[in-house]
Amino acid sequence: MTDEKPATLGKRIQRHRKNKNITLQHLANETGHATPYLEQLERDEIIPPVAVLLKLSRALEVNSGEFLKAEAETLEKRAEAIHRRTDRYAYKVLTPDSLHKHLKGFLVTIDPTSDLDGASYQHEGEELMYVLSGDVTVSVGETQHALKQGDCLHFNSGLLHKLTNRGDVSCELLVVLYTP
Repeated sequence: MTDEKPATLGKRIQRHRKNKNITLQHLANETGHATPYLEQLERDEIIPPVAVLLKLSRALEVNSGEFLKAEAETLEKRAEAIHRRTDRYAYKVLTPDSLHKHLKGFLVTIDPTSDLDGASYQHEGEELMYVLSGDVTVSVGETQHALKQGDCLHFNSGLLHKLTNRGDVSCELLVVLYTP
């Protein structure tokens, strides 16, 4: 019996890419991300945001849950990396077993007075955000939406969007993504 460790996120992405005989350049063309970025990702030097994982799963024709689910150790490493990268943002996958499904659910937590360190998101499909607690500004394109607990926003996630916690307490959002 061996104590084989589960494959890291980068290795799983690389394995799917190679199994489908897709070059890094082709994957870059399909996702809009530069080849050096994808190389760093496959070497586990960076942990991508959810939007990148969704693009990769679509380009590789893999259920996004394959890249978003992980064992406790991997989740802890991803949470630490996300915390380092954004410093005030975390997410929890609510639908890890949504094989071949178009809807993905996430619980997003943003620390007080945070703008996610300038991170913006853009991915194919639609997005629905429901504010569970706190105050958040959601910028979609050039339009800003000030939301508070109980408010909901539905928008084309193909538009550049960004979250900013406007309050002095953590903000929690239920985020549902639809990808065609």
